[in-house]
Amino acid sequence: MNIIFLTLVEINSIEERGIYQDLLRKFRNEGHKVTIVTPVERRKRIATNFQEKEGVSILQVKTFNIQKTNVFEKGIGTLAIEYQYLSAIKKYLKDTEFDLVLYSTPPITFVKVIEFFKNRDNAYSYLLLKDIFPQNAVDMKMIKRGGFIHKQFLKKEKKLYQISDTIGCMSPANVDFVLNHNPEISPIKVEVNPNSIDPIAIDFSDNEKFNIRSKYDLPTDKKILVYGGNLGKPQGIDFLLETIIETKLEEVFFLIVGDGIEYSKIKTWFENIQPKNAKLLRKLPKEDYDKLLIACDVGMIFLDKDFTIPNFPSRLLSYLEMKLPIIAATDPNTDIGVVIENNGCGYKVKAGNQLDMQSKLNLLLNDNLEQMKSNCEKLLFNEYYVDISYKLIAEKLIDK
Repeated sequence: MNIIFLTLVEINSIEERGIYQDLLRKFRNEGHKVTIVTPVERRKRIATNFQEKEGVSILQVKTFNIQKTNVFEKGIGTLAIEYQYLSAIKKYLKDTEFDLVLYSTPPITFVKVIEFFKNRDNAYSYLLLKDIFPQNAVDMKMIKRGGFIHKQFLKKEKKLYQISDTIGCMSPANVDFVLNHNPEISPIKVEVNPNSIDPIAIDFSDNEKFNIRSKYDLPTDKKILVYGGNLGKPQGIDFLLETIIETKLEEVFFLIVGDGIEYSKIKTWFENIQPKNAKLLRKLPKEDYDKLLIACDVGMIFLDKDFTIPNFPSRLLSYLEMKLPIIAATDPNTDIGVVIENNGCGYKVKAGNQLDMQSKLNLLLNDNLEQMKSNCEKLLFNEYYVDISYKLIAEKLIDK
């Protein structure tokens, strides 16, 4: 099978670890031909290019800066990327036919590229729905509901759903949201295809964990609750910082590791408050981050309380992979907390409710953490193993 994957994620190597790399590597290892179309932002001064390496083909397309830039360039870049991709594809892949066009959100602006492959190659189109836009932007008050921009993006969203033969959603709540808000979509074409990884096994001794904590100047006699990942408005950072202040448990120490538009705000907060029960670290390389997670005790997930869409953060998988029990402080619309509690992996908290947070922290620290660790491992392999996502997609082509 010949597969093309369209993404806004910068992928330089199929051997990197991540939800997309792991899935594409699985396709490659199963004998399929894989082509990845990925952006290279103009700030890197690299021209559009095509290369074959590690058993796959990678088409890097020069784009505007679309990450960590001003809103204006990000908006223009997101709109322009559809035409930039299509131009590069017609130049470098004009003689290659594809059986499957695979793509994820964000963005929702790949419609013309997808239509190109459906019309030219009769390719099957499969959407990995990782982001429900523009509703998430409305929730975060980035765009006005019912305004001109909102209406234009709504049209693009509905067109994307229309031309997708299958829409793979991250969780049952995501399936329900898509169908409830898009009644024109046939339920037959929507399924749960969760974030998934090819997990690695790392088993460190207590002495190795001690050394890792010492390396980052972390306490060796406390329970470390770690938040790792993007630091932005969607993550409900204010509630995270409030939790640090309000937690009086002597045995608890908070660790924040990451980067994003709120990093400077958090750094300033740490400089002003100088909390004795917390530490901030800038984003680490993936391998170093994984090792650090193993030396921690509990993983934390935060989402803004105003979300109406059911986000399902992929950082859950990192915690499960390293067997970390989880506290998830989220809006009531996502089902990630329900999944965590139903599988005995931790507790859910209503974002913004500090009494609830303190209650669940006490419950967690007095629970059987060793049993929770075992439950985390089981949940990962039962629900979020890359083979599951691969089979869901591959079987569509077999039935075609």
